[in-house]
Amino acid sequence: MTERTSVAIVGAGPAGLLLAHLLDIAGIDSIVIDQRSREEIETTIRAGILEQGTVEVLTDTGASDRVRTVGQRHDGIELRFDGEGHRIDFAATVGRGVWLYPQHEVLKDLIAARLAAGQDLRLGVTADSVEGVDTDRPRVIATGSDGERIEIEADVVVGADGSRSVVRRALGGSSSGHFREYPFAWFGVLCEAPPSSEELIYSSSPEGFALISQRSATVQRMYFQCDPEEDPERFSERQLWDILQARVPGTTLKEGHIFQRDVLRFRSFVAHELRRGRAVLVGDAAHTVPPTGAKGMNLAVADVVLLAEALRALVREKGERLLDAYPERALSRIWKAQHFSWWMTSMLHTSPEATDFDRRRQVGELRSVVESEHGRAYLAEAYTGWPLAR
Repeated sequence: MTERTSVAIVGAGPAGLLLAHLLDIAGIDSIVIDQRSREEIETTIRAGILEQGTVEVLTDTGASDRVRTVGQRHDGIELRFDGEGHRIDFAATVGRGVWLYPQHEVLKDLIAARLAAGQDLRLGVTADSVEGVDTDRPRVIATGSDGERIEIEADVVVGADGSRSVVRRALGGSSSGHFREYPFAWFGVLCEAPPSSEELIYSSSPEGFALISQRSATVQRMYFQCDPEEDPERFSERQLWDILQARVPGTTLKEGHIFQRDVLRFRSFVAHELRRGRAVLVGDAAHTVPPTGAKGMNLAVADVVLLAEALRALVREKGERLLDAYPERALSRIWKAQHFSWWMTSMLHTSPEATDFDRRRQVGELRSVVESEHGRAYLAEAYTGWPLAR
């Protein structure tokens, strides 16, 4: 049997669930499918720096209250180099801030809000293909958890299904896009310890880059630059703490048991096409960025805000003007975010081929930022997020 809805959303990550939420507010029905279970979605731990605009969307639309009550507002970050820390004051510079609130907590809030509103949310359902994207009745062909075939017909199919997007294949290829891979990765650890700093520390040292982040009063997240092929199990806990401490000279880290470790590769990607006919991409299906600039989930939210507006116009007013304009409008912010993420990454990390000249030039660039009112303002503006097109 073929089921009918206005918008079929493949992917129950932040982009897909927030889009369903905004569409519901506009009185537009949707079906959301995802191959993962609820437990898997809600317990996969990922980074969680939310731009001010993202927080405003979540709170103003009733998607989350906990982001303000549980999340921690940060009004700055520290850039550390040459053994000294330099605070970039977001509040004083641009009057904005960011919130430390992990992505899995955002997902808990969105799932709870969607289920309370009666959302047709189907987990354990795998999208196999998308057909008819050049018609006004595209279809998602999927397989349920018990093996039954599911066919969902909609006005629009939205790919919010991550970097291995099934929907993207329907637009012209699973790997069709602009791509860059970096010659280094992040070795990430989760540890049982109190915070080592009230705000995030981005440290560039002769030993390499490190990021000192937080998760809660008792659990912290930290990263250091490593080879992309590094074996996460090669180091003892003592070795890991020695590496981290050596990369943040001038700061004494608070140590504790390391209970999780992983290696995060650095890639940048922008799909050649964000829309074909009645199929559209948002979030990681459309783009990925290095984590240095904290843009991943925030960029997905910016996509969704634009697309929700376009879908309201399509479904309620039968006009495609905003849907036609969506790729260009979204790409304007996407490429700004790609540049900022690349800039932060190249300014703070040590390339394997770096010479002494490169390192000295890098320190000069860092000083140009922290010693300039306009340099600090650019970093603060981009890090806290450009205004959303709402």
